[in-house]
Amino acid sequence: MMSVDRPATRLATRLAFFVAGFGMAAWAPLVPFAKERLAVDDGVLGCLLLCLGIGSVVSMLLTGLLRARYGSKPIILIGGFGIALILPWLAVAGTPLALGAALVAFGASLGLIDVAANFNAAELERAAQRPLMSGFHAQYSIGEFAGSVAMTALLWLHVGALSSTLICSALMAIAMVLTWPRLPPSAEAQQGPLFVMPRAVVLLLAALAAITFLVEGAMLDWSALLLVDRGIVPEAQGGLGFVLFCIAMTVGRLGGDAVVARVGDRATLVFGSLLAVTGFAVLLTASVLAFIMAGCLLIGLGASNLVPVLYRRASAQKAMPTGLAIAAITTVGYAGILVGPAGVGWLAKFAGLPSAFGMLAALMCLVTLSARSVTETR
Repeated sequence: MMSVDRPATRLATRLAFFVAGFGMAAWAPLVPFAKERLAVDDGVLGCLLLCLGIGSVVSMLLTGLLRARYGSKPIILIGGFGIALILPWLAVAGTPLALGAALVAFGASLGLIDVAANFNAAELERAAQRPLMSGFHAQYSIGEFAGSVAMTALLWLHVGALSSTLICSALMAIAMVLTWPRLPPSAEAQQGPLFVMPRAVVLLLAALAAITFLVEGAMLDWSALLLVDRGIVPEAQGGLGFVLFCIAMTVGRLGGDAVVARVGDRATLVFGSLLAVTGFAVLLTASVLAFIMAGCLLIGLGASNLVPVLYRRASAQKAMPTGLAIAAITTVGYAGILVGPAGVGWLAKFAGLPSAFGMLAALMCLVTLSARSVTETR
C-alpha cells in the first residue's frame, strides 16, 4: 500500500486518469481523416482499430508483472509520455502498416497507464478508508471530454491534423511532468494470480462490463464516421457527437453515487441501460441535428453508471474472491472497449454502420434483462 495518503498523491493519480482519457479521446476525431488519407474501407479500418486493442490488452496483461517488480510509478510515466509521443504519428502515418504499428504502440501506452492508475486508485481508497474510485474515474471522463473538445475545436479552426496532435501532446506532456514528482516511488506488489477466468455470476458480470465498454469504444472510434457518412455534419465537426457523449458520461459519473444510493443497483442497471437504448434509437432514426445530438447525450448518461454498479456487484458476489473477480471483469471489460470496435467495423463493412450501431443497442438490452440476476445476493 502507498506509504501515505497525501493530497499530492491523489492529484497525481487524478492526472494519470485524465491523461488516459484525454489521449484516448484525442484519437477519435482523427479516425475519418485516417480513413480518407489511407483510402481504406470500413473493414480495413476495423482491422487497424484492432491493432490498438491488441496493444492495449497485451500491455494490460503484462502490467501486473511489471508493477510487482518496479511499482506503479514508472509504468504510469512510460504510459503517459508514450501516449503524448505517439499521438502525432497517428496523424501522419501514410500506410495501413505504419498506422497499425503506431496504434499498437499507442494502445500499449494506454493499457499501461490505465491499469497502473487503477492500482493506485484502489490503494488510495484503502488508505483513505472511504470511496474514491468514482471520483478518479470521473477524471478519466473529464479527460475524454477535454481531449475530444480540444481536438475537434482545433480541426474545426482548420488547424492541420499534425499541428493539432502536437498541441494535444504538449498538454499531456505538461500533465505528466506535474504527475512525476507527486507519485510515490514504490507500491505494494500484487499477490496471487494476475488473472483467472471468471466463473458463475462473475462471467455474466464480465460480459455485461464488456458490452458497456464496447458501447463506449464504439462511440469513441465510430460515432464521428457515422455522423459524417450520414451527412449530418462536415468532417471537421465529426467529433461533436462524442463530445456530447463525454459530457453526459462525466455528469452521470459525478452524480452517480447519489443516484445509486437513492434507487439501488438494480434500478440503476435497468433504467440506465434502457436510457442508452433509447439514445441509440434516437441517434439512428432522427434526421434533425438537435435530436441526433440528444441521442448521443442519452447514450452517455444511460451508460455512465453501469460499470460502477457491475464492479460493486463483483465485490458482493461469493463465487470467487473479490480481488480475482474484479481482475477478471477489468480484463474482459477493457477487451470490450479496445477490441470490440474492430468488430463494429467488420459488421459495418457488410451491413452498414447504422446496422452495427443497432447491434450495440440490442446488446445493451442484455444489461436490462440481466439486472435482476446480477443484483441478487450470491
